[in-house]
Amino acid sequence: MRIDEPIKALMRLDDGVLMRGAFYILLSAAAVFLLIDVRDITAMNAALPGYDPAHEDQPVLPPALTEGVPAAPPVQPASPKEVLRQPVKFELVSGGVLLAEGTIEPGAAERFAKEIEARGEYVKTVALNSPGGSVDDAIAMSKLIREKKLDTKVASKALCASSCPIVFAGGVGRTAEKDAVVGVHQVFNGSRERPTAEQAMAAAQATTARVARHLDRMGIGAGLWINALETPPDRLYYLTPKEMADFKLTTEPVATAKKS
Repeated sequence: MRIDEPIKALMRLDDGVLMRGAFYILLSAAAVFLLIDVRDITAMNAALPGYDPAHEDQPVLPPALTEGVPAAPPVQPASPKEVLRQPVKFELVSGGVLLAEGTIEPGAAERFAKEIEARGEYVKTVALNSPGGSVDDAIAMSKLIREKKLDTKVASKALCASSCPIVFAGGVGRTAEKDAVVGVHQVFNGSRERPTAEQAMAAAQATTARVARHLDRMGIGAGLWINALETPPDRLYYLTPKEMADFKLTTEPVATAKKS
């Protein structure tokens, strides 16, 4: 076959046939590229964990959200990030204070209950220094603290963020010392599982309702949780001493706390 014969054959084709052929070629190419993009995005999402302050790639202390602009925390916590990232540890120190320091990992509430069962007669106050973690465990710890009629506190330059203020709310008496760092934000999926958008929204709403109900039972003002809901999970809303008092997160006098 001569080289110019295919060219002459193409020239004899109707323009409409040529246009349709070009369209189908472009459509096929677009489908291939779309398939590659979807595969890459799926693989990327599968490799990314949910936001978790205990994860090495995430900051222990996110920037503040101040009128929509990230800013530094009011005070830098005294504890190094290595201490805050570890699973929460419990240590009974002088004065009947049980120090709870580290991330509230799944199962922390069970370990806390065993600690209280073993040392409960000596514990008067639970001192918190934690970047937060599991909401379910935080609620369980908070309920046990109220049931045992213990006090809670956040010492100067200690951290109580994310789900930690839920634990803090369980105290009958609640004290945040000068320069205590207390912050809240939205609940988030901290696992490596990737639910659908519908599943994620349903879970977030259910968790939000549980937290709001618990805080109400603890006698905490609704404004605290409203600020949490307005703050993305990679930011923190740092509470001022006045806000903590206004929301009844701190107590003065102690008698203002409800007892369940």
